[in-house]
Amino acid sequence: MKVAIDAMGGDFAPESPVKGALMAAQERPGDIVIVLIGQEDAIRAQLPEEVPANIQIVHADEVIGMAEHPTKAMQQKTRSSIALGYHLLKEGKVDVFCGAGNTGAMYVGALFSIKAIEGIMRPALISHVPMVNGNVGVILDVGANADCKPEVLAQFAQLGNLYCKYVLEHEQPRVALLSIGEEEQKGNIAVQAAHKILKEAEHLHFVGNIEGRDIFLDKADVIVCDGFIGNIVLKMAESVYEIMNKRNLHDAFFDRMNYEAIGGSPILGVNGNVVIGHGISSPLAIRNMILLAEKFAQAELNSKIKNALLQSI
Repeated sequence: MKVAIDAMGGDFAPESPVKGALMAAQERPGDIVIVLIGQEDAIRAQLPEEVPANIQIVHADEVIGMAEHPTKAMQQKTRSSIALGYHLLKEGKVDVFCGAGNTGAMYVGALFSIKAIEGIMRPALISHVPMVNGNVGVILDVGANADCKPEVLAQFAQLGNLYCKYVLEHEQPRVALLSIGEEEQKGNIAVQAAHKILKEAEHLHFVGNIEGRDIFLDKADVIVCDGFIGNIVLKMAESVYEIMNKRNLHDAFFDRMNYEAIGGSPILGVNGNVVIGHGISSPLAIRNMILLAEKFAQAELNSKIKNALLQSI
């Protein structure tokens, strides 16, 4: 399996991406080849004299900065590391593409190049959710779609359900809407309408609404919300870990809120395997993003999503 990574993406690139890639390459020498995409001289400056056999370099002239406008950057910088990564993914020369750079450019790049799967209204960013009892669930969307129609939220439930089944290996994922009350009539108009749709979805194990205080209590495996709410939840969880870490308070559950533990957020609903990392990604986070990307690609989720779309939600 070939895992490509934007070596120029992130606040600490190319040092963090290259060091993280080295960690993953040494752990998975016979399983994956890591393709570092970016300015070759800058990448080689971070590599040891003896480069592992399962690391390759693909030169890219341009870099999309963290603050650049995503659409303009993708249109104007066709030789950037992000654009080249998507080109390799579209051509089937790599199995999965990862990047911790400009999140908007990574998302727009996916829509422009490999495109959304036919029938998908809005591809979603998904994040793992640690539970107090040791289980792991997911929340989506976590930032790609700030405003969502009820039908989009219902489709997110379907995408999250498939991810939990085939990547996290939950036999029958419990699906819930994140709302301001457990009652069916609680929430904004979109959430209330989505509740009615999901209540009638026979192929989903819909358990109704959950509240913010329930997120980590293992009441649902798939937590559905729009990207505005999801991103707030995600950043709040990260801040809890950061505050505790600064105060030298360590706990196994809260340590799992560290963004480094998972490393990235897969995009669900596009014709290819893409994982987006945090802009401040450390080498450990990059290493974990690569290992998540490998597992994500192995699950062949895209074909399962296409098959699932044949069923009407």
